[in-house]
Amino acid sequence: MPSSADAVLVITGSMGSGKTTIMYEASDLLQLQRSYHASIDLDALGAPHLPPEQGGGDVDRRNLQCVWQNFAALGLRRLLLATAIEKRVDLESLQDAVPAREWVICRLRADLATMEKRVRSREPGIMQEQLVARVSVLEEILDRCPLEDFSVANEGRPVTDVAREVLTLAGWL
Repeated sequence: MPSSADAVLVITGSMGSGKTTIMYEASDLLQLQRSYHASIDLDALGAPHLPPEQGGGDVDRRNLQCVWQNFAALGLRRLLLATAIEKRVDLESLQDAVPAREWVICRLRADLATMEKRVRSREPGIMQEQLVARVSVLEEILDRCPLEDFSVANEGRPVTDVAREVLTLAGWL
């Protein structure tokens, strides 16, 4: 049984919404207040490139569970997690990996054109067009299955202001 956390704050949204950037800024704000926590960008834990017949299964959940166990062994009880949660079963899988007393989900929002521009800028390689096209598809998926407790606008605002609003609405500040 994985070690439980007191609280997990998930920052979700479509590609280009700023999940990773806001998570790291929120982490910096918490660190300045000596509010000890862990932060994980789930994309960094679950990107195996396997043959289709092999499938990746639930590798991101299993990796999250292992990494959380290491953080919990250090005494950490709070987790910031950046990931796009497309359906309830994905959320339940994350909750199995990191049992917590409280889960709060914040969805970052920005105009579609802004998110596409951000993805185009950060993904200059051969997958650029596919990744840019995925922005609108993922946005529609997230709209059809709203799992967030609240949303925060992440466009035309300083990163610190957005992160502070996320933490405040989550009850972490």
